[in-house]
Amino acid sequence: MAEAPMRQARNSAAFWSATGRCRGHEVIRRRGFVAVDGDERAGLRILIQEPDLDLGELAELSELARRAVGPVNAEDPFSSTDLSHLGMRSWQMPVMLRPPGPVGEPVLEVIRVRRPEDLQAAERVVIEGFELTGFEPYRPGELFPMTLIEQPGVEVFIVSHDGVAAGACVSVVDDGVGSHYWVATSPALRSRGVGRAVMLASLAHLADLPLTLTASKLGRPLYESLGYTAATPSTWWASPPGQQRRPGARGRCR
Repeated sequence: MAEAPMRQARNSAAFWSATGRCRGHEVIRRRGFVAVDGDERAGLRILIQEPDLDLGELAELSELARRAVGPVNAEDPFSSTDLSHLGMRSWQMPVMLRPPGPVGEPVLEVIRVRRPEDLQAAERVVIEGFELTGFEPYRPGELFPMTLIEQPGVEVFIVSHDGVAAGACVSVVDDGVGSHYWVATSPALRSRGVGRAVMLASLAHLADLPLTLTASKLGRPLYESLGYTAATPSTWWASPPGQQRRPGARGRCR
């Protein structure tokens, strides 16, 4: 439990760094944070890596946020860095842990994405499920570039319901720890076992690893039923409402 914030911090940095590289965005690494500086649609993503940012790191992080050309999102699993001076709003979601252990079989069809058309279907599900209006109008490959699934440790899964793409998620393995991102279900197909199916399928190749994720209120009951336990609150910061919608408000986890 004590390692939960650090494990989540490191895995999030690995995922967002891989995403940033695939999008052609600048990845900035410091002792206390990792930042992915994107365009006006993707924005700036900040991943706090240590609970004790020094004054220089905080000043640099603040300057990156002030000059960002798009929305700003920051994730702090330690809940120790105050970004209120940037006019950002905050909320908390739990970091959850799952020890190694067996998982069940999904009852719906789930595939590990390998084809461009499947990756685009997953992309559309995530944009719709998380209400990512900043990525509309839709541009194929903007949220999930095709090279993302070529990155070490990154897998994308998509679940079908009656032949229709209904849910998706991304799993990431880094330094012996697995985690999940963008666990989403199409709004019209919620409460039909879609989220459970895509999680079970993605967990199958991670069963021997310790796992983390950051859960929304909507997703927490599902993750608890799959063996996850809430370990510590993670604080999230975002640009004011006029600049973007709160991330993770409707999806299951980020």
